[in-house]
Amino acid sequence: MRKNKFPDAQLDMTPMIDVVFQLIIFFVVTVDLQTKAVDTKIRLAMSPNGPVEEQKDPRTVVVDVDADGDISIMRTRLSEGQLFNILNKARNESGQSTPIVIRGDFQAKHEAVKRVMDVCGKAGLWKIRFAALKEKATPPS
Repeated sequence: MRKNKFPDAQLDMTPMIDVVFQLIIFFVVTVDLQTKAVDTKIRLAMSPNGPVEEQKDPRTVVVDVDADGDISIMRTRLSEGQLFNILNKARNESGQSTPIVIRGDFQAKHEAVKRVMDVCGKAGLWKIRFAALKEKATPPS
């Protein structure tokens, strides 16, 4: 007959619960930061036949062009010179294949978007894509 050496032994769940709560807090904070980085004032054009982006390259630089033609990255308004410096630094760190996504408001003039494309070319970055909506968002009920 075998006796149990530790009859009152139990597993302490407190450290495991602490780790789970820390993970939950981490994911809530990072999701919140990602949504704050996107300028919701920019209304994208529709492109129902365009391809859907499956995977996002972490090196991607997203440049916003609002309806007035103002340029910004992560809601920070920039001049063309400041944009050039940022893109040049991105090229130096990640190479010429650094992807650029231009989020142009559907009312922005093509001239404003072309200015961003010209700055990308001056910085030596040629992998440019444009953001658009695949389908209209339905308002929450």
